[in-house]
Amino acid sequence: MTINMLYSKLHRASITDANLNYVGSITIDRDLMDAANLRVGQKVDIVNVNNGERFSTYVIEGERGKKDICLNGAAARKAEIGDRVIIIAYAAMTPEEADSFKPKVVLLNEENEIVETKDYV
Repeated sequence: MTINMLYSKLHRASITDANLNYVGSITIDRDLMDAANLRVGQKVDIVNVNNGERFSTYVIEGERGKKDICLNGAAARKAEIGDRVIIIAYAAMTPEEADSFKPKVVLLNEENEIVETKDYV
């Protein structure tokens, strides 16, 4: 048996763009992806702190160092530029793996700069 557990998250990222005419997903700066151990194509949940929207999509790699967080396709209707969001990834783990796993939490400021990175406790 496996259970779905928090794997990592980008906490309070700011939406920098919304592109309705794209085929879907969320574009995330490569540096931020690396900090949160996110992979291209990985499923993530997006929680909009400003309006309470919660939805799932997948990750597209953004240009390293630009600090971009861009919602694409239908997801672009779920947030406005400047909204703060939490980008959450999960992983299926055995109970034994879950007992010792420490999720990666990356805290961001309003400019999507990393303020702190820590293992969740």
